[in-house]
Amino acid sequence: MQITLVYSPAPREVFEALLTLPEGATARDAVLASALPAQFPALDWAALPAGLWGRAIAWDRALSDGDRIELCRPLVVDPKVARRERFRRQGARATGLFARRRDGGKAGY
Repeated sequence: MQITLVYSPAPREVFEALLTLPEGATARDAVLASALPAQFPALDWAALPAGLWGRAIAWDRALSDGDRIELCRPLVVDPKVARRERFRRQGARATGLFARRRDGGKAGY
């Protein structure tokens, strides 16, 4: 069966491996069969959460043909905090995204 393993060590940098594994292989088997441990020896991949097409899974979950395993880095910044900071830098509602308004239109639309 064909499995894709994806890991992003840094922003805009992606490690992707297409693996051929036997039936009944687990997410842990996929990582061990890839070049990930050799390419990133300092990485404690077992401590990272694993995902299957964006949903969290356990390391001992059996895989199916065509699955995509994703190793997720911890967030550096909370997305809600980042959005608030961007909006604060943007300025008042009279600038940026809300600057142009149709004649007779409501504010914010």
